[in-house]
Amino acid sequence: MAARQSVRLLIRARWIIPVVPERRIYEDCAIAIQGQEIIAITPWEQAQKQFNAEQTLTLDRHILMPGLINAHGHAAMNLLRGYADDQPLHTWLNEHIWPAESRHVSAEFVEDGTELAIAEMIRSGTTCFADMYFFPEEAAKVARRAHMRAQITFPILDFPTNWGDGPDQYFAKGLALHDDYRGDDLIRIGFGPHAPYTVADEHLKRVAVLAEELEAPIQIHLHETADEVRDSMDIYGKRPIERLAELGLLTPQTQCVHMTQVEDTDAVLLAEFGAHVIHCPQSNLKLASGFCPVAKLRAAGVNVALGTDGAASNNNLDMLEEMHTAALLAKAVAGDAAALSAHQALATATINGARALGIDQVTGSLEVGKSADIIALEVDAVSAQPIHDAASALVYNGRAARVTHSWVAGRALLLSGHLQTLNERDIIARARRWAEIIQNTPREAGAL
Repeated sequence: MAARQSVRLLIRARWIIPVVPERRIYEDCAIAIQGQEIIAITPWEQAQKQFNAEQTLTLDRHILMPGLINAHGHAAMNLLRGYADDQPLHTWLNEHIWPAESRHVSAEFVEDGTELAIAEMIRSGTTCFADMYFFPEEAAKVARRAHMRAQITFPILDFPTNWGDGPDQYFAKGLALHDDYRGDDLIRIGFGPHAPYTVADEHLKRVAVLAEELEAPIQIHLHETADEVRDSMDIYGKRPIERLAELGLLTPQTQCVHMTQVEDTDAVLLAEFGAHVIHCPQSNLKLASGFCPVAKLRAAGVNVALGTDGAASNNNLDMLEEMHTAALLAKAVAGDAAALSAHQALATATINGARALGIDQVTGSLEVGKSADIIALEVDAVSAQPIHDAASALVYNGRAARVTHSWVAGRALLLSGHLQTLNERDIIARARRWAEIIQNTPREAGAL
């Protein structure tokens, strides 16, 4: 009889949803982890014969799946959660959010807000997030400290902000940050031009050239509202996506956030250049920005991933809830109950997000050789019973699931509901202190 292979961790679960292969669900199987990687997914009976584990974890009321990937957000804006609700986008942004940011955003604000966001994301099953915000060096530092996988894009705008005096300084700081994290196994630095209406052609061209040289990702808000598209037609005589294509900014490295205004020609351009769409359904609904036509984009061959946007416009970072909304909204927009099935919705929040971020060879699915980015969800609540299909239970009844465990690259971030890399009590205390500061500061007009 062959000797059993030694592994660090063996996790046995009632169900395992690997995402790849698609529509596959394993029952009473185990995942073997050695170092940072998954080395086997096998029936529990076979696992007992094959492996000698330092630790065996039995989760017999749980679903194991890849950690969720929140492909777009502004983490530090957690400190502005509920600050300016029930406003249309431009009013919300110009009259409330930008003035508040001009008064409060600092390195300390971003550090504390990002830590609050990461704690929330870990608790709700996210193991990787994409962030676009000021003081990105602070966000990267906090993510690394928490052992969270992240894409951090540094902001580029035409005007001064609390982080810098203009595009030249943004590029200088951002490129230095890229050098600092070159080769890091968890943190990837990219370019974050805010939107076509806040960044001039010359700076968008510069982003395109540098991103190609560095093989770095680009994330940009695009076609978020009808006004944005209409204004672009008035000023440039072309739709924003056409302008980006002509400037060289549409590439397989480009992540187009929102895309609520999509004509057939837009979908063709996205597919032709291999650009990705990051769908943020709850934020778009709350700001009445429009509906991303997920079924149309998928039919055109466009990769669609999922993000929450910031908590100031959502108001949470719960990707299970986001999946539920995305699945239902896709059906309503397409007029087709079969649009975005439960398994397809799970893909938008996992492997599609990994593809958009350019890390699908590392994470996004539970496969041998990939990083052990795994979450466990307990589904024994009364409101979850009975479970006929584990994928359906997560997507359409995710509120009945509770995330109990989380690992990134094999390291535990959450064990039996307890955070392992962050101090929750301290995070809450600092968030409350910021609430007092913000509430006691007069809301005067102004902008970044």
